[in-house]
Amino acid sequence: MLSYPATISLSSRTLNHLADRIRGHRQQRKSRWRRLNPGRQALLALAHLRNGDTYTRLAAGFEIGTATAWRYVQEAIALLSAAADDLDSAMRRIRQLAYAILDGTLIPIDRVADQRPYYSGKHRRHGVNVQVIADAAGRLIWASAALPGSTHDLTAARTHGIIDALTSAEVMTFADKGYQGARGSVRTPFKRRRFRPKLSRRQRAVNQVHAKIRARGERAIATLKTWKILVKLRCCPRRATAIVQAILVLHHVEKPVYAG
Repeated sequence: MLSYPATISLSSRTLNHLADRIRGHRQQRKSRWRRLNPGRQALLALAHLRNGDTYTRLAAGFEIGTATAWRYVQEAIALLSAAADDLDSAMRRIRQLAYAILDGTLIPIDRVADQRPYYSGKHRRHGVNVQVIADAAGRLIWASAALPGSTHDLTAARTHGIIDALTSAEVMTFADKGYQGARGSVRTPFKRRRFRPKLSRRQRAVNQVHAKIRARGERAIATLKTWKILVKLRCCPRRATAIVQAILVLHHVEKPVYAG
């Protein structure tokens, strides 16, 4: 079997953060000897999340069993996701922003037994819906739990209580046409309707400015998907929430602009 060196586009700060969490968890549980020390286990988990390496490849590279690699990665994800901010905690930072950008994204998944709830007619593929909040510069602030891909963005935002939270905090929020009818502090572009087949010049100008602002939110989604594991999840969809939350924690460690 051939092997080759590879890199992970993360800093040692992120590796040390995860290693410290694993080390503390082992001490708390008084774990016995393990095949990998905390630093190597952290590196294993980061290779899976950031580079999307499969458990089989990781097992061969780290000279452990595939089941052991799976168990180590799941343990790291659980430790990280437990430290993720909920919406109430994130609102302490969000309410300090000049304005926020709300958008939804579909994270593709493999087909599952109960396919219908996870099939997105908009994207014509199976996946899970994740709501993302970004700041005025397009930096990722918060990501929601995952819902089945057939869930409409507006329904997902209401389910998570995002619209009510942003409205209560009086945070001006820009969103796309999928959030029409959200009301509160959420602003959406003008939309042509049956009784309004054409938009006025002023409405078109407002939509252009709105689109320029909202487009920055795509950067947050792109940032989230630099973690290659999210290119296509090959696990149970119910694990998607923990993976997204773990990645959110690691992102804020890597780029701590709004951490803490």
